[in-house]
Amino acid sequence: QVQLVESGGGLVQTGGSLRLSCAASARTVDNYAMGWLRQAPGKEREFVAAISRSGLVRYYADSVKGRFTISRDNAKNTVYLQMNSLKPEDTAVYYCAKARGQIASMKTYEYDFWGQGTQVTVSS
Repeated sequence: QVQLVESGGGLVQTGGSLRLSCAASARTVDNYAMGWLRQAPGKEREFVAAISRSGLVRYYADSVKGRFTISRDNAKNTVYLQMNSLKPEDTAVYYCAKARGQIASMKTYEYDFWGQGTQVTVSS
């Protein structure tokens, strides 16, 4: 059974940083590509970042490229999202998600399971 638990969200000022963590059930991270999705108020859930099973391929939404970094520690069954230079438009609920396979994808429909989400609020 897949279980994903996000943490690390909170309130931060514009320009600040946060690191989100996603703790997964045993061997989940090791066997699948993983990603981060987010949903802002009044908007659809959108892709943020993805990482292949091997960690060799990483994708980012244009809106976060250069500011966010996704990484994984398969030994700890954990995925991270380092967020720097945060902007108010980054405010959203962030979800850790498991891809259907081992290849990273920028398309939200390629993710078949996600966690409960963690709130990130960036004040101006």
